[in-house]
Order: sequence, then structure tokens, then C-alpha cells
Amino acid sequence: MIPKHVAIIMDGNGRWAQNRHLPRFVGHREGAKRIKAIIEHAGDIGIKYLSVYAFSTENWKRPQKEVDALMDIFQKYLKAEAKNMLRDNIRLIVTGRKEGVSPKLLTAISEVEKLTEGNDGLTFNICFNYGGRSEIIDAVKNIIESGEKNINEDNFKDYLYSDIPDPELVIRTSGEFRISNFLLWQIAYSEIYVTDVLWPDFDEKEFDRAIDNFENRDRRFGGVKDVK
Repeated sequence: MIPKHVAIIMDGNGRWAQNRHLPRFVGHREGAKRIKAIIEHAGDIGIKYLSVYAFSTENWKRPQKEVDALMDIFQKYLKAEAKNMLRDNIRLIVTGRKEGVSPKLLTAISEVEKLTEGNDGLTFNICFNYGGRSEIIDAVKNIIESGEKNINEDNFKDYLYSDIPDPELVIRTSGEFRISNFLLWQIAYSEIYVTDVLWPDFDEKEFDRAIDNFENRDRRFGGVKDVK
């Protein structure tokens, strides 16, 4: 069965560039180009939600030149793809903290979210200035402010950044076996697929390999099947 929600840790842009003796920002730029093809393919095969890890709360530690390049690439991506998302019935949401993000970029994000909010095709979730621990802390703060006393797993979700379903599949490119503070609450029972392919080289065929691998998994959610 095709997963409803796929989340991707897009890793390897810098190594892709360094392998070619290019500046790291070139790898990030090529990675942004790769997103478009994967979105289109995901929608074509029936995936309803696609989340990508674009910029983490820890990425502020990178050299300022690289951070500035990432911010610029994201803003240009939004400007270039806004009309395409509207045309292709894609709804954009951006999840993460606003602190530190420039007012100009926040305005661009808000405009595209508003432009596409009525679309009911693929929901494209960009996790930007995002951290799983930060999201949980922010949820707890919101719960305290609300005065809610009866908290359980079901209503805790109401205080997270978005209300989209939990991902069934998490893909990580570049061969690293770690979660990197990504969707910590939401991926409690997600299947994880790791590939050595660097993100700028991750094409539709590689995506299909991840989906095929998922479809052959035995998902038990802590239980046991076929016990007699």
C-alpha cells in the first residue's frame, strides 16, 4: 500500500558539491531543484502528504555565508514555484519557528500558504527553522497557556505545529543513520529507509525504491501478527 505521508531528510547537498569541487551553496541550489521533481512524482503515485526537512534549528550553527545562501534559495524557490503549486493543486504549509527568519521571508511564506490554502491535492510541508524538540517544548508551552488539564496522546497533537497525519515512511538520503531532531513526536511508528544516494541525485527511481521497500515491510505497531 502506498503511504499517505512520506517525510524526507534531504541530506548530502554539501557533499554533492564538494565531490565536484564546487561551493556548498551550489549543492543546496541543486537540492532545491530536485524537490520539484519529487513533489510531482509523489502526487502522481497517490501520496497525499510530503514533508521535507529544509532547515533545522541547529543549522543556524553553520557558517553565516551558507545560512544566507539557504535563506536566499528558499525565498527564490517560493517565488518561482508559487504559481506552479496553485496550478498543480498543491497546498503548501511551512512548519517551524519564526524566530530568526527575516520578515521578508516570513511574508513570502505567508503569501504562498494563503495562495494555496484552498488546494486539496498533495500537501507539501516544508519543515523550516524546525526542530522536533523545539516543537514539543512549544506544544507544552501552549498547553500550559491554554489551561488544558486532561492531556493525552490524541489531544497533544492539537498543540503541534501542524495537524497533518503522522508519516508512515521517513526517507533519509546520504547514508546517515540518524533522525537529526526531525518530527520526533510524529515518527514514533514510522518506517525508516536510508539510502547512500545524495539528495541532489535522488530521483524518481530512487523514490520508487523507497516506496517498494516500504510496501514489503511488516508493520505491527508494537503488536504481534498471526499469533495462535
